[in-house]
Amino acid sequence: MCLGVPLKIVQKIDENNALVDIGGSKMEVCIALTPEAKEGDFIIVHAGFSISILSEEEANYIINLTQTSNYN
Repeated sequence: MCLGVPLKIVQKIDENNALVDIGGSKMEVCIALTPEAKEGDFIIVHAGFSISILSEEEANYIINLTQTSNYN
């Protein structure tokens, strides 16, 4: 199973890398596959690479869905 996680870009380091917020911590990800991504954007990150840009509404929907799901 593949897992893509919605995260928010807090700082664009250069054209290929950015810092994202993951539960209050910062993590560097590669944004080369989504070069139009900018600070404040929500992105789907898989294996350290941004693979898609989301609207804030889409990101919040996914985040809320995963927090309320029961995987038992």
